[in-house]
Amino acid sequence: MNPLRYITFRRPKLQRSCQLGMAAVLMLLWMALSLGQAQAQESATTPQTAVKLVSAVTAVGDLPQIPLGIAMTLKAGWKTYWRSPGDAGFAPTIDITGSTNIAAATLSFPVPHRFELFGLQTFGYGEEVLFPLRITPQQPGQPISLRARLRYLVCEQICIPYEHDLALDLPAGIAAVSADAAEISRFQAMVPDAGAKARFVLSDVRVAGNDLHITLRSDGMAFTSPDAVVEGPSGLYFNKPRVILSDGGMRADFTLAIDRDAAAPDPAATALTLTLFDGLRSLEQTVVPEIFAQSATEAPAVVAPAPMPSQMPSQMSSLWPMLLVALLGGLILNVMPCVLPVLLLKLSNVLEHAGSAQRTVRAGFLASAGGIVFAFAALALILIGVKAGEQSIGWGIQFQQPVFLAALALLCFALAANVWGWFQIPVPAFAGAVGTLTDAQEVRRPLLGSFFGGILATILATPCSAPFVGTAVGFALARGPLEIMAIFLALGIGLAFPYLAIAAFPRVVTFLPRPGQWMLRLKKLLGLSLAATGLWLGFVLAQQTGIVNLGPRSDSIAWQKFDAAAIPALVKDGKVVFVDVTAEWCITCKANKEFVLTREPVAAALGGTHAMLADWTRPDPAISAYLASFGRFGIPMNVVYGPGAPDGILLPELLSSDDVMTALQQAK
Repeated sequence: MNPLRYITFRRPKLQRSCQLGMAAVLMLLWMALSLGQAQAQESATTPQTAVKLVSAVTAVGDLPQIPLGIAMTLKAGWKTYWRSPGDAGFAPTIDITGSTNIAAATLSFPVPHRFELFGLQTFGYGEEVLFPLRITPQQPGQPISLRARLRYLVCEQICIPYEHDLALDLPAGIAAVSADAAEISRFQAMVPDAGAKARFVLSDVRVAGNDLHITLRSDGMAFTSPDAVVEGPSGLYFNKPRVILSDGGMRADFTLAIDRDAAAPDPAATALTLTLFDGLRSLEQTVVPEIFAQSATEAPAVVAPAPMPSQMPSQMSSLWPMLLVALLGGLILNVMPCVLPVLLLKLSNVLEHAGSAQRTVRAGFLASAGGIVFAFAALALILIGVKAGEQSIGWGIQFQQPVFLAALALLCFALAANVWGWFQIPVPAFAGAVGTLTDAQEVRRPLLGSFFGGILATILATPCSAPFVGTAVGFALARGPLEIMAIFLALGIGLAFPYLAIAAFPRVVTFLPRPGQWMLRLKKLLGLSLAATGLWLGFVLAQQTGIVNLGPRSDSIAWQKFDAAAIPALVKDGKVVFVDVTAEWCITCKANKEFVLTREPVAAALGGTHAMLADWTRPDPAISAYLASFGRFGIPMNVVYGPGAPDGILLPELLSSDDVMTALQQAK
């Protein structure tokens, strides 16, 4: 093996830098010749890297494509390369010769970073990366045996090529979500597409003299450090861009100097592949500058709709910013429709403390906040255990279990009867002794009830996702136990924030009127809300167990059964596909349906699409895998596909008519 062929200089002027790497070449040659062939296995390690072949599913199921990934961890200071490495290097490649029941394998590349060394501009990855790998079986539903020879280059001050024989076998059977699904979907979301996920659009591409000019416009999220990579035919070389931000960071203008060989084609009349990225947001389009400039003059560019905030943070690697996202998500959860049954509980709790001593008020609300945080910590421990057992995990999946629904429904009925005064739930003597305050001006008030009230508020808040909640949960469940616990504690603190605020300023409550006859009437209303919640849970239970079967939705939209495998063919035929992932226990899903999807003009627009209903009321591995492909672990989730958005446009958890109509228009 000749190691010199692995170092490719992209521009003639850089050949003068060859002498800087002579020692590196000699070292590379020694290492290359010493590499031996190892028996194929799922993982391989070197002094600089750890590589592993991973799968998002535990079996092949009937999937037309199977999502895999090549995960790579690099020693500090070392990097590997992107699809187009830049001035030097070479991209990772795989050879699947020797595999069984595999027709094709497609390796994708997440958005890269720019590296500079000795004046060389290269693109690649440091620390960690996962290359999504899509496998197409020759016979769907049959076992596959993947044998992949991976070749890649790692560089620091020297460059070392490596070659590993990796193997992965998947049996026939249900394609349940694996423990690696979230990490694969996280990096798949970083793969540049035509713009559905970028939150910015390409508005101008022109060649003037020896410069290429590119303009990007954002849809509401300011640019921070945008960059551009341009790929073209041999003989055209595009330098590092000069970038000017304007319009408050909403516009980015790039100027790239062009180096051109004598025999190279005219860059203005040549197809160029533009990869533009700002952090982890990215867009990739192939354009001919003179044609694009003409079409841009005739018709202004359409700004892509903003995907859910959950799509952005799911790509973040820092825990601290995600903790802030979780805090905000927990706070927003207080006003989501799924928490409405809890609001009267909170109101009653506030009013019962009216006129009380500030010390008593503070203790009661701290106990409620403690119950909320305790419940989130317990939920985190459960999910950590389930994930360790390599089982499917998600937000609100406990509502898919009939036993849980039955117990919670009975609890709601019991609390309603207790509020109405039909019977009293006694507090054990030891609990009352531990959880009370004594004050000369006040009666003894048990704090245990407030604590369990916080736990109930958390339980009733978990059927549905909320803005930023799905983001934080998706990030956590793709990581380890420490991140899961930290994120869930932050969510709990966010949900408990109103209680903590009142505990910090208890004087607010003491100014309210003291309880009287009006409080008795309010408690009757509270009992009705709890009883209604119990009835709703009972109805969901009846549907899960088959006692009640409503069949398809009874609205004006012709909903079809969810089939992820059918979406690419429908889009290829020019159809727009709308996917609604919902469940009977998801109140936010019901709100989206009632206030957006079944009202004009959305209902009429959806009537002209291929509308798919993915019902997650009961466990469904196919739907779980579909959620994980977008880095989501909770619902509602709505996605729009079409010729203009083949990879799908992810909509916000709380829908608006404008969100849906804009996405449908772009998908066309």
